Amino acid sequence: MNATLRIRRIAIAATAALVLPLAVTACSDSDSGDKSQSAGGSAAKEKKPAASADNGNPEKPFGPGCASVPKDGAGSFDGMAKDPVATAASNNPALSTLVTAVKKAGLVDTLNNAENLTVFAPTNDAFSKIPKADLDKVLADKEQLTKILTYHVVGQKLTPQQLENGSYDTLAKSKLTTSGSGESYKINDTSNVVCGNVQTANATVYIIDTVLMPKM
Repeated sequence: MNATLRIRRIAIAATAALVLPLAVTACSDSDSGDKSQSAGGSAAKEKKPAASADNGNPEKPFGPGCASVPKDGAGSFDGMAKDPVATAASNNPALSTLVTAVKKAGLVDTLNNAENLTVFAPTNDAFSKIPKADLDKVLADKEQLTKILTYHVVGQKLTPQQLENGSYDTLAKSKLTTSGSGESYKINDTSNVVCGNVQTANATVYIIDTVLMPKM
């Protein structure tokens, strides 16, 4: 073997020795990058928080007045959710005056058979703010009583978010306004929601601390 041929073979061997590690390294880096991206994608999916059961739950009641609602039975939140709104209200002791008024106005079937209502339900304490003589007079006047009670009913289900700044037609053919945020809401700037987002079979109920009065 002459010197020239020997030098050429040595050069080729040296080049191969240099190129092979570089190729292996590049291939390894590429594979690592692919795996990293794949792992990163999987990690991103794994780290994505699962929706909380209570996060945005439209059926979760809120407010200080909810503490007075029975924990179980027909008058509890679970019990009320199974019955139409007038029946559900009749099982809640804090709404007994409202239920009496609804019966006197002959609205039980109307409310129970309707769909997708929002009812702003005054508590017994709310009715007690009205002088007894005036309340007795209203309860004895079916036409006026019906107008007052239907003013507390909106013909669609309203979420708390829709109460933040709203104006809605009632079954009494006149509007009421809503305002607030979080767990604090007012109706017509006069009545506070004390227990909101209570679900019945056909309505969402907001229990309020003052009777709403439409313009007569």
